Amino acid sequence: MSSVLDKLLDPGRRWAMLICAICMVVVIALIDWWVRPYISIGFLYAIPVLLVSLSWPRYLIIVAGVICAVLQETLNFPESERIIRLVLTSIGFIATGLFVSELLRNREKILRLVEELQHSIQLRQDAEAQLQLLVDTSPAAIVTIDSKGEILVANAAARRLFAAGTEDEDQEIEGQSISSYLPTLQTAVSNQSAQLFRTSLQCRGQRRNGESFMAGIWFSNYATVSGTRLTAIIADLSDELVAHGASAVDFTLRNTSILISGVAHEVRNVGSAMRVIYKNLSRFPELSVSEDFRALDSLIHSLDKISTAGPPDATSNAIAKIRLLEVLDELRVLVDGSYSETGIVVNWTIPDSLPLVQADRFGLVQVFLNLASNSKRAMGASEKKVLNVAISCEAHANTVIIRFADTGTGVRYPEKLFRPFQPGTGVTGLGLYVSRSTMRSFGGDLIYEPTSEGSCFAVVLPVPVPVSAENQHA
Repeated sequence: MSSVLDKLLDPGRRWAMLICAICMVVVIALIDWWVRPYISIGFLYAIPVLLVSLSWPRYLIIVAGVICAVLQETLNFPESERIIRLVLTSIGFIATGLFVSELLRNREKILRLVEELQHSIQLRQDAEAQLQLLVDTSPAAIVTIDSKGEILVANAAARRLFAAGTEDEDQEIEGQSISSYLPTLQTAVSNQSAQLFRTSLQCRGQRRNGESFMAGIWFSNYATVSGTRLTAIIADLSDELVAHGASAVDFTLRNTSILISGVAHEVRNVGSAMRVIYKNLSRFPELSVSEDFRALDSLIHSLDKISTAGPPDATSNAIAKIRLLEVLDELRVLVDGSYSETGIVVNWTIPDSLPLVQADRFGLVQVFLNLASNSKRAMGASEKKVLNVAISCEAHANTVIIRFADTGTGVRYPEKLFRPFQPGTGVTGLGLYVSRSTMRSFGGDLIYEPTSEGSCFAVVLPVPVPVSAENQHA
């Protein structure tokens, strides 16, 4: 039935339907005129009206209804009753045609809505399938938790994370409490309010075998008909924490060695001055027999032994070939946000490609941060606050130079730079001394370049191989 109706409603058949309706009107009129002494078949005029209402606009339905009413009432009833019956019949035919037309219009709207709904459902199913594929193949652990703290959905990465080191890594964890693995997240679920939120945290996690790990969690909640739920993305930060901690410890030890070397240098200077004074005083006979004077000689010898601490070892396991662009990207993340808040404009001039350099990644970042912090402090009272970070590649010297130039107050006594325990720095007076010693520990250098405005420090990094077209670029 539906297929027959669809054929009748085909827009390509509308003229055929109109011609068919006209022919039916003529046939019905002739038959009605022939049989009118015996029976009236005027009710059949409703058929052509319905045919017109299938595909033609309302005004044509009204015209068809009036014509059919005139033919029926003119041929079958006395003249005294024709006007009243004509009006009533016209209303009947027109109302029937308009009613059918409206039904068909509503049917078309419903069909369009159904088609749009089916299309939306298909799109949603495709999106859900893509999202499910993304979740299943994600290297990060993803879990969904209900308001009671029970795990509703967990991907394969979550099962591996919580069951690492055990034989049942593929065992389902749905239905279990998140408190068995992430107690802090259980607390967040229990204390969540009706307000929706998105946040992150780092906390201790626990695997199925009782092993602890450091977890980085990004989570948010959302409302459903079954209550508030929470979705979390979990990453194991243990390896990163260990690597960062090892780098920090190594850097601290090397900095401590540098500081000890600086202290030893100052002690040697003091000891040398004391030795000169001691020799001058030893010319007096009355002092040479004094026990305190001889004890002073022992103290000077002790200071000489203390000052024998040598400079740090220039070779370090952390020194390697690194990609400078990656280090600078990390530096930009650390510098841009915090410096823009203080009104400092940071201009970066970085080539698209740079050769590999020889350095300690962690130490190099600390040197860059120290120079940037010095510039920030120097521009605190300046009206113009601009920090230019420019990089140039000196091919003839197999070096890469990174210059930090600011518009600060400048350096009053350049000859005293890079000396330990400098007064008037506002901090410890060791930053530049430690930074240059760090650079020299892996074959680089830190140089002050005089400028007409502010100050400029150049970080010189060695390139392990000659700069050429065949060199590996970052």
